[in-house]
Amino acid sequence: MRIVVLGAGVIGVTSAWYLARAGHEVMVVDRQPAAALETSFANAGEISPGYSTPWAAPGIPQKALRWMFQRHAPLVLHASLDRGRASWMAQMLKNCTADAYAINKQRMMRVAMYSRDCLEQLRRDTGIRYGERTQGTLQVFRTDKQVAAVAKDIKILKADGVAFEELDVDGCVRAEPGLAHSRHLLAGGLRLPGDETGDCNIFTQSLAAMAEAEGVRFFYDTSIVCLESGTTGRIEAVRTSAGRLTGDLFVVALGSHSPALVRPFGVRLPVNPVKGYSLTLPIVDESRAPVSTVMDETYKVAITRLGDRIRVGGLAELAGFDLSLSPRRRATLAKSVGELFGGAGDLDRATFWTGLRPMTPDGTPIIGPTSVGNLWVNTGHGTLGWTMAAGSARVLSDLISGRTPEIRADDLSCARYARNGRAPQAPLEPEAA
Repeated sequence: MRIVVLGAGVIGVTSAWYLARAGHEVMVVDRQPAAALETSFANAGEISPGYSTPWAAPGIPQKALRWMFQRHAPLVLHASLDRGRASWMAQMLKNCTADAYAINKQRMMRVAMYSRDCLEQLRRDTGIRYGERTQGTLQVFRTDKQVAAVAKDIKILKADGVAFEELDVDGCVRAEPGLAHSRHLLAGGLRLPGDETGDCNIFTQSLAAMAEAEGVRFFYDTSIVCLESGTTGRIEAVRTSAGRLTGDLFVVALGSHSPALVRPFGVRLPVNPVKGYSLTLPIVDESRAPVSTVMDETYKVAITRLGDRIRVGGLAELAGFDLSLSPRRRATLAKSVGELFGGAGDLDRATFWTGLRPMTPDGTPIIGPTSVGNLWVNTGHGTLGWTMAAGSARVLSDLISGRTPEIRADDLSCARYARNGRAPQAPLEPEAA
């Protein structure tokens, strides 16, 4: 089958890889000059199946109200008259119940754990390298209240069979010796030894090169104008700045830009752009640097070791498609890494970046067919695109190829929103994808 994948981020490229390996003729279209130059470019670098948790959770509405008055808040809501964003937020609030949280987390964990296994197999099969480290994730708590609150997370980890270690301050320092200089700030920690780290940009560009060697055709510097349907209602072609590209099947993997492309065909994807930030610092003192990923629970910031660099990523803003860089958000990232790993990296030489994570109101990605016969989607992974990429792509490829996926996938498509009533609209974007 001739398949056109729209989007060359980590989701689009992994989709193309598995589809090509399944024997399909694959083309990939992206407006950037190379793969992984938007949301996949400078994310936090963590592959964290153990932390695959919905943002929509009991207590989040109350926390969001408190964060509105904090200078270094992990979540910022910008006022907007956008009806789509308001609809999305209302749907997210409906998911902030214990029952919805349990269902959504189980779905997310299923995809994330499977994806970890797929990525491990991909490494063995191809020898791909991307600065990976398999030394786990350490979540650090600065208050006794945070330590006590983690009990509910531990209960879920036990139920899902996820390995973990509860650590006191000494244990945190043994796991991450660079924290020795900030131990006075710590109250304890939770370590997930099965989590990994790696540079998503390097991985995606390396896999794109491997896919090209397998026969996948990449159309870079090519803007997507629209999809075109025929008299049967199926998609016949994608119109681009380089002309029309025809195919038997089309996969939309455009992250936050996915809803706008499929909306004209009656497909409603409740995917909202959530703005995140990162700092990348050169290491100047190895003894003070992290060895893997440290999650700062206070600021919801991940501090990750990527070779001779430190990636500091996190925060969330609901600001539409705005990509401006906020000095205030930079200050929060710098504060977190400066307090926990002061002197490890050179903040004066740090690179500041922002990207748009495609978030669904229930936290689960949207993978599978749409109401249009040959139009499929792989999007809505939120902050976990890097964590879920390989598994999502493998599930998509299996479904398209007529194989039964190795994990349950019937509740991952956009049909789950139709079952729960009309899907909320995504915000309108100011420009074409």
